[in-house]
Amino acid sequence: MSSPTESVRIEALDDAAYLAFADTAAHAIAIEQTPPWDAYDAVVDGRMPWRRVGAFAGDATEPFALIALTEYAGRGFDYLWAKHGPTWIGEQTESSERALRDALTTYVKAEAPHIVFLRMHARHSAPDLHELLQTITYDRTVVIDLTLDDDAYLASLSKKSRARMRRALRIEGTTASWEKDLTREAFDELYAIYEETAGRDEFAIYPPEVYWGMLEALGENARMYVARRTDVGPNGEPAGRAVAWVLSTVYGTGAVYYYAAGNAEARDIDAAAVLVWTMRASLQEAGATALDLMGVESERAPSLASVGDFKRKWGPESAIDGAWDVLVKPTKYRLLKAALKAKRTIRG
Repeated sequence: MSSPTESVRIEALDDAAYLAFADTAAHAIAIEQTPPWDAYDAVVDGRMPWRRVGAFAGDATEPFALIALTEYAGRGFDYLWAKHGPTWIGEQTESSERALRDALTTYVKAEAPHIVFLRMHARHSAPDLHELLQTITYDRTVVIDLTLDDDAYLASLSKKSRARMRRALRIEGTTASWEKDLTREAFDELYAIYEETAGRDEFAIYPPEVYWGMLEALGENARMYVARRTDVGPNGEPAGRAVAWVLSTVYGTGAVYYYAAGNAEARDIDAAAVLVWTMRASLQEAGATALDLMGVESERAPSLASVGDFKRKWGPESAIDGAWDVLVKPTKYRLLKAALKAKRTIRG
């Protein structure tokens, strides 16, 4: 394979070629970088799948990196986001990352001149990488090893976490399962739990159709795991009521703990631990070898401290590539950044 420090060309790829190249990557491709994700992006307002491309060095016939881009429509500006991309086939170095970004920026300027910036992931910091204009990223996460059997997994946990898991599994009246046949009407009960969670922990959530759209669009690549109580609650709550849930994705050998919620009752009985245990077994049966719990705090993401405390109980922490903005139209980007800063100042 030619060195990516040579001249780099970007070529659009059809799904078959893209996935064939992805099979040669050293690491599993993220679901957001695959064709199934297009169906979800297509149902969310302000998003549209744009293009899948490969980065080729010199006259190479095989790419050293793959990237799938979705177009996002902001208020008065558009950008492309390669969520959890690129997928690296060749060596990922500071110079190869920069060569890819430079070639991709040139390509986008020609193919989509209205785009203001690209959002993509990188391992190495560089002068052309900017902190995200909006939203947050994370560059550390927790991953549960699904190749371990039950005993080995419990042994891998701290003494305190091991005791917590066993205690939660002993509490009578809590069941958890993958609810394959969940209906839109039944989803309203789960969304109400999410609203309670968001209010308690002070974070913003999307309207229900975004999450339901994800379940429908991803089909077999999305799973809703729900914890329910089999007894009548202290205030007459009916048996069978949902108390917590996790919406996960699965693609190939990788699974992701995408969205989760739990009400006050779930916290009292540690339903989240029961869900983690149930998901492990279910995803193992599906052939997954790792469950990514999706982000803990770091210097770039201090706001994730509370969820980090929870996630580190269930697996080891590791570094991943965080997202950055790459400027296509520097002047317009800086104007947008100034306008957002002024808006936040006024709100403050």
